[in-house]
Amino acid sequence: MATRLIDLSPSDMQQRLGDALAVYVDAMRYPRGTEDQRASMWLEHIRRHGWKAVAAVEVSGDPTDADHLPARAPLLGIAYGYCGAPDQWWQQQVISGLRRNGADADRISELMSSYFELTELHIHPRAQGHGLGEALIRRLLQDRTERQVLLSTPEINGEANRAWRLYRRLGFTDVIREYHFAGDPRAFAILGRPLPLT
Repeated sequence: MATRLIDLSPSDMQQRLGDALAVYVDAMRYPRGTEDQRASMWLEHIRRHGWKAVAAVEVSGDPTDADHLPARAPLLGIAYGYCGAPDQWWQQQVISGLRRNGADADRISELMSSYFELTELHIHPRAQGHGLGEALIRRLLQDRTERQVLLSTPEINGEANRAWRLYRRLGFTDVIREYHFAGDPRAFAILGRPLPLT
């Protein structure tokens, strides 16, 4: 399987939204129909300051040959994020969790004043285990000017899955563990690391 990484403009994301959400649902093993619930949120995220998205697509022939990239090349992976801001629900949730864990105002300000939120990173199950997740993260975070990157990921017993191994290999450390976002019964970890990613 030959793959190529591409940047997605907001209009590209709108056009490929169904494909991107299908990758998300398959990667997360969510029931069909979940993509309908997430579509409006993903479209709203496009309008956020500093939004950037990258995708991995399947190509035939030379993966570096831009002239032979089909407009509808199958999507194998998707990653996007944007600058964190005080009016965003996710930041408000993380601040609440930090306060509950006893973080002082200086620590909260240090974490929340300049960060890129890695909002979504998903690889289709048939493409997992080939380094696409790391390639997407590296491309997404290339040339970011924020001081750090933060993300949330479901807690997994013993951190025993590909996502956790990837985050640890890239130097992400714990910010909050066993956090419960409003409206979700699962426990999540908030992870972060300084930028640039080396």
